[in-house]
Amino acid sequence: MTTPDVALVTGAAGALGSELARTLSARGLPVVLVDTTAARTRLEELARSVGNASIVAGDIAVEETWLSALPRIEKELGAPPTLAAFIAGGYRGGKPLHEETIDDAWRAMMNGNVETVYRGFRALLPAMVARRRGSVVVVGSRVVEQPATAAGAAAYGASKSAVVALAQAVAAEVLPHSVRVNAILPSTMDTPANRAAMPKADPARWVSLASAAGVIAFLLSDDARDISGAALPVYGRA
Repeated sequence: MTTPDVALVTGAAGALGSELARTLSARGLPVVLVDTTAARTRLEELARSVGNASIVAGDIAVEETWLSALPRIEKELGAPPTLAAFIAGGYRGGKPLHEETIDDAWRAMMNGNVETVYRGFRALLPAMVARRRGSVVVVGSRVVEQPATAAGAAAYGASKSAVVALAQAVAAEVLPHSVRVNAILPSTMDTPANRAAMPKADPARWVSLASAAGVIAFLLSDDARDISGAALPVYGRA
């Protein structure tokens, strides 16, 4: 008998993460909702709304968080995660690199965007490879294909490019073991935070959360079983 899939979503308390969690749950999947300790209340509320869920509240850029969480996840949901979407991350910009006087933006982007993905791969891939079943999606950015558009946010652009390069290298490593890794490259997404930050923009041109979640859910699913190593543009009408 095949063990049912368990889906893990980092950044689950955020706009895209929570939308994806609801999308996957609606498809009958148990979900692991992962975010920071500060987001625990929102994770608990989301877990109640989706039903069959486990939560992890902690720093996923730290190995110990994963080591303590994985045995509990398997106990609560009956299996380790075989599907994962690494959505946790952030944006920081506003200054050209030569005007930066401290390394805060660089450290924040590399830790929040790259280290979280790296640690997630390290934690989840061994079990996927051993079981010869797994699918992972990471979130890059349109700036990966158009680096000049990250002017004023060079650390962010570099971090997202690193995430996609890491994912594509890992995809080649694990493909012989029937594990797939893909990336999406969204342009601006229609989130409350982006609407507040860009009140004069036309959000109808942005990528809706439902659309982005649907693309990720497709890439995680067996319908995308022949797709690995892709970096898929998700640009909306931008």
